Amino acid sequence: MIQRPNIDALMAGPLGQWLSEQESVREAAKKSTWNRRFMVLIVLLPLAAFVWITFQLDFMVIAWGSFVLGGLGFAWAQMPVSRAVKAVKVGINDAIAEALELTYTHDCDAGQPFELAKQCKLLPSHDRARFEDQWSGHFGDIPFALHECKLEERRGSGKNRRWVTVFRGIVMSVGYSRRFHGTTLLLRDNAHRSFFGTKKNSIKVIDQQLDYAEMTHPDFEDRFDIYTTDQTEARHLIDPLYVERLIALERSYKGDDVATIFHEGSLVVTLKAGDMFESGSIEARDDRSRIETTIDQFTRLSELASELNSREPLTGT
Repeated sequence: MIQRPNIDALMAGPLGQWLSEQESVREAAKKSTWNRRFMVLIVLLPLAAFVWITFQLDFMVIAWGSFVLGGLGFAWAQMPVSRAVKAVKVGINDAIAEALELTYTHDCDAGQPFELAKQCKLLPSHDRARFEDQWSGHFGDIPFALHECKLEERRGSGKNRRWVTVFRGIVMSVGYSRRFHGTTLLLRDNAHRSFFGTKKNSIKVIDQQLDYAEMTHPDFEDRFDIYTTDQTEARHLIDPLYVERLIALERSYKGDDVATIFHEGSLVVTLKAGDMFESGSIEARDDRSRIETTIDQFTRLSELASELNSREPLTGT
């Protein structure tokens, strides 16, 4: 288990000094954004009125055009604040990662755990994906990697075409103390249904057939389904204590639809959740609470990684 970073030590060290230097940067960004907003207003409204009067265009055309230009204008106006917030976020997360002996990268690509989760159908179909906030390293001897992802699907047609977010959350990979004999998936209840609405007896993912595993404990019946290539191993890996830990993880991140994969030497976890690790703020007074929130998240993750590796291995492993 990792040692929880001391927030007072962080604020008293190089991070605190750097954040003090960022106060003037943030104030300048706020001023620049307000100036840009004012420019958008004094240019956009007179321009819309001029075009309407001069060309006698339909009101809806003018209204729609003004809406689009307004959105672009205010996005441009917000850029100084957005850049400042991102810089603070990266600086804080870098310092937290260093204290945790992890590596942090704001912009990242999909990794192997994401590809495995997609192949195992833990993630919904999508047309585009965005990844950020990658944390990687070790919790003791346990390899660990995590990143956020946002998946979107294009829906509708014509004027009604739009991007819809179908998943936003984390994909996490935790190394296990041993390799697994088989592949086991834990999914939400009724995640795979037959044509008649009943649970499927088996599914095929990553070129393997996984069979439905009956679990007699009542905690499983209304919450999760399990599909596996090894019934004995699945019952050993997924017990009531394990389910309690997953539910606790959901609550910690205020998320839902947690799912896991046991495959070869890794445990992959997907969890729908809100935007996380947002330690950056345009207001300096928010820094301490945001740092504390991020530290709390990783403390829980380290505990989960440690607990999942604490059980005795199966006979013969």
